[in-house]
Amino acid sequence: MTSEKKHYQRPVNFKTGKVEMNFGAGGKASAQLISELFAKYFSNEYLDQGDDGARLPCPEGELIMATDSHVVSPIFFAGGDIGALSVHGTVNDVAVCGAVPKYLSAGFILEEGFPLSDLKRIVESMAEAAKEAGVYIVTGDTKVVERGKADGIYINTCGVGVLPKGVRLSGSFCKPGDVIAISGDIGDHGVAVMSQRVNLGFETNVESDSASLNRLTEKLVKGVPSLRCMRDPTRGGLGTTLNEIASQSNIGMVLEEDRIPVKESVEAACEFLGLDPLYVANEGKLIAICAAEDAEKMLAIMREDPLGQNAQLIGRCIKDENHFVQMETGFGGVRMVDWLTGEQLPRIC
Repeated sequence: MTSEKKHYQRPVNFKTGKVEMNFGAGGKASAQLISELFAKYFSNEYLDQGDDGARLPCPEGELIMATDSHVVSPIFFAGGDIGALSVHGTVNDVAVCGAVPKYLSAGFILEEGFPLSDLKRIVESMAEAAKEAGVYIVTGDTKVVERGKADGIYINTCGVGVLPKGVRLSGSFCKPGDVIAISGDIGDHGVAVMSQRVNLGFETNVESDSASLNRLTEKLVKGVPSLRCMRDPTRGGLGTTLNEIASQSNIGMVLEEDRIPVKESVEAACEFLGLDPLYVANEGKLIAICAAEDAEKMLAIMREDPLGQNAQLIGRCIKDENHFVQMETGFGGVRMVDWLTGEQLPRIC
């Protein structure tokens, strides 16, 4: 009588193990990592098809597509991590176009020696963020590079959403007389990341505002008839994003300094670092612009949402062939809010 030897494969060690080159080689080790980590936590009816691409239902209406790469350092920070951030960032890029985000892809660049415990923590965070946003991660890819050729982990995400019939938003639609709103305090994400960066040596209780804004954007699309444009002021912050919109629409803008919400702790940290909060990154705030007659309605919708409770009307659009963004200061003067030049905050998202 003969006995058949059972196949045995050692489980991936997510407690003390490290990323190895063979995890990206396309063989058994790659398949095991995908099975025991990515497929396990991202599981849904589309990803579970197991093919090179996801077969998705064809929706009615137009598609909005966005992509983003995430290289934040450090990868874990107060209020978030690179995993949740990669979901929030791409969901928001789709949502501020007026679309309903549906699907994400996820591409991982891993450095040899990266702790598998950290990778598992990041994947779990991504899965939770996707669940909270109501989107599916439907396809992905993993590559491993040699030790020293990356900084632990980089993540690329691509998002697809459906634009409801009749919805048209663009940074080119703003007009003189329109009103500008921000959904809450600016600069939280940038300060949270910088406070935990090696060698900076300052402490703060500020947490990142990283969050998916799609439920708030849906309310604004449905409830504000004259909504012109929405944007999430990430890299470059509020100041750079408003300059982009002013240039697109061939208008100018006037902001009111006293109306722009900034936490005292963020202001203090920016003063310590020599930064301007107007140019510090956000990952859970949005700019919305509409006609003056709908301004209070837009503000009320923002404030009714948990992510917009401290929303403020911060300025107005004006006729200006130079497309300048200006700010009326608390001292009665006026200053220019120019484009950000150079790199104020490296590796912030």
